[in-house]
Amino acid sequence: MRWEDFRSSDNVEDRRGEGGGGGFGFPGGGAGGLGIGTIVILMIIGWVTGINPAILIGGAEQMTGGRERQEQADPQTQQRRRTPPSDQAGQFASKILGNTEDVWSTVLPNQTGKQYPPTRLVLYQGGTRSGCGSAQAAMGPFYCPLDKKIYLDTSFFQEMAQKFRVKGDFAYAYVIAHEVGHHVQDVLGILGKVQARQQQASSKGEANQLSVRVELMADCLAGVWAKNSDDRFNALEPGDIEEALQAASAIGDDKLQERSQGYVVPDSFTHGSSEQRMRWFMTGYKSGQTKSCDTFRTARN
Repeated sequence: MRWEDFRSSDNVEDRRGEGGGGGFGFPGGGAGGLGIGTIVILMIIGWVTGINPAILIGGAEQMTGGRERQEQADPQTQQRRRTPPSDQAGQFASKILGNTEDVWSTVLPNQTGKQYPPTRLVLYQGGTRSGCGSAQAAMGPFYCPLDKKIYLDTSFFQEMAQKFRVKGDFAYAYVIAHEVGHHVQDVLGILGKVQARQQQASSKGEANQLSVRVELMADCLAGVWAKNSDDRFNALEPGDIEEALQAASAIGDDKLQERSQGYVVPDSFTHGSSEQRMRWFMTGYKSGQTKSCDTFRTARN
């Protein structure tokens, strides 16, 4: 991928090098005053229901009367966070985000009539605070709809290469584009509607299916970005799409479950199978249209 030619985004907040920063290292053993046992339970519930654990933790803090600790960063720290990343991983993330901004600021108004307000990308190391509660590297990259930010521990790229044997700049770009896809869903009002339906779901299986549809739509929107980025910026190189499909396949629920427990439980899927994730990415890539990504109306996911 010709990412070096992309424009760097001004919406990157680099918190790396600030230590554990939030998460489970707070006094009292938990985020915002929650006990570590409560946090573990919420993370298990998140895994079962498909709801991001950070969102559950943030909600629990509000319900228990806990007040999120505001980061009182000194001026020097604030200035450093605004300084463009100088390392390759940081520059890569900044340029991919910049390209998603250039693409979606045109595509979204043209295709949906909605303006695109950019999301912010928070780079961190180990742990930090998010509007949804604690952000931990173990959670992987995620989008928080409460503060409209994406959280990414850049060591995740190394994990993809070492743990999942997925390499290539476009594979890594796909991960960022997928999270930006969640922001697009948020802008379109989809995330709020889905969360309401999940709360009313009659079973864990039903809530899981809603989560799968959200994730597959984000995969499709990542494909829409890839198509439009290539059309406008000639961004792709031979082999890039194969890298994205390899990444989508490696993080399918069936592959992850087979790897971790030796068998597959489809009713517990929260992100979709490898086949689904690859197919929906290609659906978005082939069409380049957001309307092709309505995973809630299709009869076959």
